[in-house]
Amino acid sequence: MLRVVYEATHDLAPGHLVEIRETRARVTVKVRAGARADEYVPALNTALARFVGQCGWFQIWRGQVISVNSPDSPLTVQYEVDPNVDLRSCIQIREDRGIVRLHVCPAAPADLLVHVLNPAIAKFLSGGQWFQLWQGEIVTMDSPETVAI
Repeated sequence: MLRVVYEATHDLAPGHLVEIRETRARVTVKVRAGARADEYVPALNTALARFVGQCGWFQIWRGQVISVNSPDSPLTVQYEVDPNVDLRSCIQIREDRGIVRLHVCPAAPADLLVHVLNPAIAKFLSGGQWFQLWQGEIVTMDSPETVAI
């Protein structure tokens, strides 16, 4: 089962607002607890651009596999501070061919973002349009949590 899990934490290197780690079937995104949207959104975009540029995650869009190397619509993930998103919903996820945009309420601190985003991302991934190529294995939402040895 694929998972992208966000954590609000103070356990980041000094001067860093975001850290991303990938393992089989899981991406962990740490965001500095207490950071404001205008601080963490640019940091998330920079870290995600670097991560997506070298990771093995793929989108299936209308039967076509989209990767970071797709010439007409390379895979990207972008956050945007959006004044049209209210604090109650905190975030809106919009997906199109090759792009996922996450619109964030400007008043959403990192702690609230993480609280709202984790169930939203789980629901988003449950749509079955994503897979990870991990050390030669294709991991999907239907993949078991562990690999039999």
